[in-house]
Amino acid sequence: QVQLVESGGGLVQPGGSLRLSCAAVGSIFSSNTMGWYRRAPGKERELVAAISSGGSTRYADSVKGRFTISRDNTKNTVYLQMNSLKPEDTAVYYCNLRVITTNVYDSWGQGTQVTVSS
Repeated sequence: QVQLVESGGGLVQPGGSLRLSCAAVGSIFSSNTMGWYRRAPGKERELVAAISSGGSTRYADSVKGRFTISRDNTKNTVYLQMNSLKPEDTAVYYCNLRVITTNVYDSWGQGTQVTVSS
């Protein structure tokens, strides 16, 4: 069983920056993908960014050039550096760990609120 512990959300003005962290605790399969999703009020959950254990990354078009995802495999921790934040980035951000074997196994964090407002 895997537990994901998130930190780093908060209130920031437009144009500001925040860094989210997510530590995975428990029995973790070495080949995995960690990522961040978000859900804004009245909208569906969407992928923000993901990074494989090998370092391959992908981003939502809306955050390319502004957000950077990284990970420290020695600490089983993933980070999301968010720069040039916009009001439309306001959402609850969820950490995800996905393992694909013969099945897909998803673990989720509890969510952290990010609010971009002046």
